[in-house]
Amino acid sequence: MTTITTQGIVAIVPAAGVGSRMKANMPKQYLTIGQKTVLEHTVDKLLAHPDIHKVVVAVTAGDPYFPELSIATHPDVVRVDGGQERADSVLSGLEYVAKHQLSDWVMVHDAARPCVREADINTLIEVSQAHAVGGILAAPVRDTMKRANSQQEIAHTVEREALWHALTPQMFRTIQLTRTLSDALAAGAIITDEASALEWAGLQPALVQGAADNIKITQPEDLALAEFYLERNKG
Repeated sequence: MTTITTQGIVAIVPAAGVGSRMKANMPKQYLTIGQKTVLEHTVDKLLAHPDIHKVVVAVTAGDPYFPELSIATHPDVVRVDGGQERADSVLSGLEYVAKHQLSDWVMVHDAARPCVREADINTLIEVSQAHAVGGILAAPVRDTMKRANSQQEIAHTVEREALWHALTPQMFRTIQLTRTLSDALAAGAIITDEASALEWAGLQPALVQGAADNIKITQPEDLALAEFYLERNKG
């Protein structure tokens, strides 16, 4: 595969969250699937891609778990301090990439999505490179969508046509994402993913359809499902 820059791509993995919904005694990225933590599965998947030459992991300052991982001493893994919110952690990673001029392109990926497929990353790179803004992996909404009222009753049914679940990775030009995310945070905008920062600036990233098994581990039962997908998609 031909790299899109001479440097290749840098992946940023925000991993400073505490994962309270998992009801575990440690952040969800450090729970194990088989012999490795969720974070190790995710980072290893990114490092295995031929176009990704470095992974920047943003973790909480003083995080006691990360130094114990195999990836902590990997020559192509860089640790930076994360922030209070996901966007702060991503911006910390972006500032490192920009300061060291590591790549013109960054790919931001959730720490708790270890099941992303190489083929989907390939398609994301191809589409993003050719697009004016960049792109994100996404999956069309399949289920009937309901909007609730304050009493957690159905207010109305939401038309699912043209609705997508935003996934990761999300891939953008380093300078553009850094500036836009920084400006959006300074303006007090609510940023839920990288694409929302670009949307805030009036830009329209591409939607790249990816596999629905690229799940985000959020609930305790997701660990077993992720293990199943990882085992099924080996090789």
